[in-house]
Amino acid sequence: MRFAVDTGGTFTDLVIEDSKGKLHIFKSPTTPNNPVKGILSAFDKASEYFSISTFDLLSKGEFLLHGTTRATNAIVTSGTAKTAFLTTLGHPDILVLREGGRTDPFNFSVPFPQPYIPRSLTFEVTERISAQGKIITPLSKNSLQKVISFIKKKEIESIAVCLLWSTVNPIHEKRIGKILDIELPKIPFTLSHELNPVLREYRRASSTCIDASLKPLMTEYILNLQDNLKERGFQGRMLMLTSKGGVMDYKEIAEAPIHTVGSGPAMAPIAGRYFAKIDSKSSTAIIADTGGTTYDVSLVRNGEIPMTPETWLGEKYQGNILGFSSVDVKSIGAGGGSIAWVDEGGLLHVGPKSAGANPGPACYGKGGIFPTVTDACLILGYIDADYFLGGKMKLDFSKARKSINEHICKPLKIKLNEGAKAILHLATENMVSAIEEITVHQGIDPRNSVLIGGGGAAGLNSVAIARRLGCKELIIPETGSVLSATGAIMSELHADFRALFFTSSNNFDFKGAQRTLKKLKIKAEKFIKGTAESHLDYKIEFWVEARYKSQVWEIDLPITKNLLKTKQSVEKFRKDFDKSHENIFAFSDPNSPIEFIGWRSTVNCKIRSRPIGKIKEHKFSKSHISKQRKAFFDKKGLLQVQVIKLEDIMKNHTVKGPAIIESPFTTIVLDIGSKAIRTNRASLKINF
Repeated sequence: MRFAVDTGGTFTDLVIEDSKGKLHIFKSPTTPNNPVKGILSAFDKASEYFSISTFDLLSKGEFLLHGTTRATNAIVTSGTAKTAFLTTLGHPDILVLREGGRTDPFNFSVPFPQPYIPRSLTFEVTERISAQGKIITPLSKNSLQKVISFIKKKEIESIAVCLLWSTVNPIHEKRIGKILDIELPKIPFTLSHELNPVLREYRRASSTCIDASLKPLMTEYILNLQDNLKERGFQGRMLMLTSKGGVMDYKEIAEAPIHTVGSGPAMAPIAGRYFAKIDSKSSTAIIADTGGTTYDVSLVRNGEIPMTPETWLGEKYQGNILGFSSVDVKSIGAGGGSIAWVDEGGLLHVGPKSAGANPGPACYGKGGIFPTVTDACLILGYIDADYFLGGKMKLDFSKARKSINEHICKPLKIKLNEGAKAILHLATENMVSAIEEITVHQGIDPRNSVLIGGGGAAGLNSVAIARRLGCKELIIPETGSVLSATGAIMSELHADFRALFFTSSNNFDFKGAQRTLKKLKIKAEKFIKGTAESHLDYKIEFWVEARYKSQVWEIDLPITKNLLKTKQSVEKFRKDFDKSHENIFAFSDPNSPIEFIGWRSTVNCKIRSRPIGKIKEHKFSKSHISKQRKAFFDKKGLLQVQVIKLEDIMKNHTVKGPAIIESPFTTIVLDIGSKAIRTNRASLKINF
């Protein structure tokens, strides 16, 4: 058996792949104060379904693949460790000065952002390495000892070390690491040249500080989860999802927890790409994952998972940059738990605040008083109060009605159904705007795309979103309600390794380039022999960051021809670079030399041999649902519509809207004029 666990802001999703390849889905409310409790609760529900003990179930596990928002939440809520930042004498303002940029250049009321680690916890160490790697000023042990003495007094929990040009010559960072091991053996630390050897000081420093600040929290969480699982019978291998769309061993993640930031949303494009390929002919797929707290969207073109080096935690330029390339996912505060509210001017808003798992929407009956998208859908008749999570959880219609009436309808002086529909309409528009940012604003026409609807709340308004965008079709995968966890089941072991080496196309240093690539290859092969020892197959690829002479930013391109061993291969690369530059920026400069800056190797190791299976039909606690119920539709009002269980729809059978399709984990609303057909892969393909 294989287990995939995705801990979201509202629900914890568990997908189990049995020995025959069949998939089983379970959901449990997330427990923010103790996420491990929510994970174990999901396994308890699974063991109840299989009629075996939790110990026996976990003992059958070969792999457990886990994605969590714990690191991201800790950063957003300032719940990270008290961290000291050590840097080169004369450069204490790296985190303060940051990188320039404004999303609104004429808005001078926006305050200057605070550094990730305050200046009061930033310490200068006497040392200096040149850009060529020569020692200008030797490391002063006295200055370092003074810093260490101060750290001991300040009750520091973690340390980040980022020295100038340590990526060229790390001798001083390594020496500091050895001294910290001796002087402060119980305090974890991160060295920038080991974690992220990139050119730009702010990005390297930012990633180093973020990683160090997460180590105490995430190490405790990961080891606690591993111990709890082992105690309850799990003897398999635990792998953690990363923001790069792969998985790493839990011990490696404990050493570099920054890789878990944004890891959950990164899995949805993996699964979305798969379903777009088998269920649609479109080369462009919009992947949407609607959870309880956020709406995550990404764009897959020609089968390529989009990556970006511009991953910010918080608002761009105001937040903190991750410093690593990661799967390009845009997230907004719009999900099933997003709170609707009316401002002083009488305008309706939905999100970004969420009711989360605790107390949750008003209809959960757990103390929530504010109306959410889920409450609105219950009022509109889209959700069956007695069949939520397959009947495992009962919803309170009266509490949803009271909440919307009090907080929305009375201030706006409108009727209940109008208020509920306004909430859903606005949430839909917010989601459409998020998709337009990654399509229309990038020159991509969404009308030529297929929309993949994922997440437990996806079916409530995905038809409306697809229509609003003019998409060709909408695909709701069979496992769409757990799209990220499904992506985890499909994922591969992944690692990448970086190095800095400068050369130019008009005087290319072949020996230096080959020396750099050889070192990267050795690191990739070491990973394969060690961490990825049990793999089925592997692939090593090489990349280089290049730019025209005197440009500021680079383009990341694969090295495909003889690994740049000959003049012909360098010339081939420059033609590929010109073409890529033209595609991105609409111009190229064939007469300009190309500068090669950053080099990296990536390795992907397969850990599964068969394609993803289909869902095994569950034994539901409520075997019968109403075949009809009243639901609210635009221009028609309340209509008596047919309600169909998803598993009852046969292959190639068509369902015409208006209708509601129910499963234990999602509800799909078919608007008037839409029709859904069950594909060979058991997905729902919806056309308009």
